[in-house]
Amino acid sequence: MRVVLVGAPGAGKGTQAKYIAAHYNIPPISTGDIFRANIAERTQLGKAAKRYMDVGELVPDEVTIGIVRDRIVKDDAVHGFLLDGFPRTVAQAEALGQMLAELGTGLDVVLELQVDDEEVIRRLSGRRTCRSCGHVWHVEFDPPAIEGVCDQCGGALFQRDDDLPETIRRRFEVYFEQTEPLIGYYTDKNLLRSITADGSVEQITERAIDALELSTPS
Repeated sequence: MRVVLVGAPGAGKGTQAKYIAAHYNIPPISTGDIFRANIAERTQLGKAAKRYMDVGELVPDEVTIGIVRDRIVKDDAVHGFLLDGFPRTVAQAEALGQMLAELGTGLDVVLELQVDDEEVIRRLSGRRTCRSCGHVWHVEFDPPAIEGVCDQCGGALFQRDDDLPETIRRRFEVYFEQTEPLIGYYTDKNLLRSITADGSVEQITERAIDALELSTPS
């Protein structure tokens, strides 16, 4: 199965990607995770990506498309994958379609996670990331036992620049300007399925699996 997750920042794509990918035994591919790993390692890609991510902008297409192309041809993605964070523009969607056509395949479904704007702000602004292991906590929904300290490794927690209120507002602007047109693009191709992303993680995952099962041949 080849799936793309779409939705506003903070809709829960990263969380759901892991559960859905595990259910179908396919790799979750997050361009954001790839970028952040490169930022942590101070690679040239990381330095280039950080300049854009820190202010809520999208990383240029030529960088992102190249990363995705290299990833989806790896052995573990031969029989499927779940993309989280790509495509984010219609141009990227067209590039993805061309990549897959060259590989003799295509997408099975595009799953949209729909969530209220105020809920998104609560989710994003409360996130805290461990500087050591990268685990993400939430001050309200999943707080560590000791404030500011990671339960898993004892590392210090911090708020990412792209989770600051002013950056969140810019991320919304970018989403509505550049990413939301994907909804229409994939609707026209009869690939889009939408679910409500409110409730517990388990409830959302159940809705997601139900939508995917109805959208793909048995």
